[in-house]
Amino acid sequence: MKRLFDEHKIRRVTELSGAWHFSIDADDIGEQNGWQNGLPTAKSVIVPSVWNNEIGLLNYEGAAWYEKRFYTSGGTLRFVFESVMTEAKVWLDGNKLGGHYGAFSQFDFIVPNVKEGEHILVVKADSRFDKKSIPQKKVDWFNYGGIARDVSLEALSGISVLSDHIKYTLSDDMEKAFVSAELELYCASSEKTTSNISVTVGEKSIYEGSITLEANERAVLSTPTFELDNILLWSTEEPNLYTVSIKTSTDDLIDKIGFRQIEVKNNKILLNKKPIELRGVNRHDEHPDWGFAFPPKMMKRDIDIILDLGCNTVRGAHYPNSHIFLDMLDERGLLFWSEIPIWGGGFPDDVLEDPDVVERGLEMHREMAKYYYNHPSIIIWGIHNEIYTLYPCTYGISKKYSEFLRENGGNRLITHAAAFPFDDDSLEFDDIICINMYKGWYGGDLGEWDKFVSDFDKHRKKIGQDNKPVIISEFGAGALAGFHSYFDTLRWSEEYQADLLKYCLELFHKTDYIHGFYIWQFCNIRTSPELELNRVRCFNNKGILDEYRNPKNAYFTVKNLYERFASEEK
Repeated sequence: MKRLFDEHKIRRVTELSGAWHFSIDADDIGEQNGWQNGLPTAKSVIVPSVWNNEIGLLNYEGAAWYEKRFYTSGGTLRFVFESVMTEAKVWLDGNKLGGHYGAFSQFDFIVPNVKEGEHILVVKADSRFDKKSIPQKKVDWFNYGGIARDVSLEALSGISVLSDHIKYTLSDDMEKAFVSAELELYCASSEKTTSNISVTVGEKSIYEGSITLEANERAVLSTPTFELDNILLWSTEEPNLYTVSIKTSTDDLIDKIGFRQIEVKNNKILLNKKPIELRGVNRHDEHPDWGFAFPPKMMKRDIDIILDLGCNTVRGAHYPNSHIFLDMLDERGLLFWSEIPIWGGGFPDDVLEDPDVVERGLEMHREMAKYYYNHPSIIIWGIHNEIYTLYPCTYGISKKYSEFLRENGGNRLITHAAAFPFDDDSLEFDDIICINMYKGWYGGDLGEWDKFVSDFDKHRKKIGQDNKPVIISEFGAGALAGFHSYFDTLRWSEEYQADLLKYCLELFHKTDYIHGFYIWQFCNIRTSPELELNRVRCFNNKGILDEYRNPKNAYFTVKNLYERFASEEK
């Protein structure tokens, strides 16, 4: 289930999710022994899934193999993978199609001239770390492995539409949209082909034309700009969506967009020219029973809970989330912060200086911008999280990534989550300044927050960054679900967590230069036993719900505050 809606009416799509054959390759001997031609021994598993939820494989990191036998009537086939963790190699009938790096990004392979009949698709997934890994081994979540999202098989014919970017600007009165389409096309025919192409947005045709491509040729078609009048804006209160329909003579692609404008002006965040306070949570797309193979039903339930909490935004910490989750946010009017998994002090300076690592991170940004471009819910691109900005190399990385997203990411705000805000030269590349801080938990007491708020106000003015709104992108405290105390200063109690969040939220809300906050975090998550942080049960216990989404005291404290803050805006 890739999207909430059918992307195709003409193109034939076969879901390859379901039962696959599976085998661990702890000694990494599969390729030399020819497993790409078919697995010699295997058990049955369900895809999507992660292998760490299989009995006996909780802490397995390494290579594992998947095999799927399927029937096709042949032709030009496109194999689409939503997520393989972390490095993938793919073979069809023993012939290598290619590879992909990155656990949270879509990738695909197009294979011409496939014969009718039964075929074998084989995938090698490898979850191991090395010096070029993104993320690095020291990371504050669990390193799952497997085919974690859906796999599909598409039959292409004639000139086919692989992807679309619907670009637009809005008039000053926000009543008109000036729209164009950028289409990635592929000729699936065995000979030179001409095709008609049409693009409609809602009920309006914005383009009619034709294109000629050679066999197996790829091309990008950019349409002229078309004016749409009397548009309905997408907002948190009214998330109006328009259906986009792209058709060729033999193929189609259906998508959805929403027209909205996000900007920073006069030290405030404006959504459709109206100031907005971002009230949110950080959320991992993870569950102890499914890992990162998170089912859509649970996604909807998480969104229901987040909206009940009074949030208007979610941060996808710390990686791109699935399309279907973003579709749900688009429909419900929840704002989203999307980022790639360059996380924290796990990246030493020699790794961040490695040009292969820098390029690998840039490729992750390319994929994120390509596949998530049309989602109106995404208002923030995050370029990295908590890396040591004291390293000289991080200035260049921040510049490279922010420039790419500013040019290719559409109408979004660009930022990074800074753990060292007083020593961060990269703030100049941000549209909003985002700060991760845990006073009252990792040292210090709650009273230090007041001093921090005052000191950072002076600092941002000193460095000439006081024209930018500030968001506290992470703050919080751990609490063991069910652990209560008469002493509200006792750490790990639900009372201490609730009191800390109340203190922080009230302080941030009344501070005139702070315009948003994302609590760390929505729910408890499983973490690596090798992290060497104080992670009781090998879980990060800072969730205001436990890992099974049962609320702690802090949930109700935050709900009351978020509802009060929202009422004050009216």
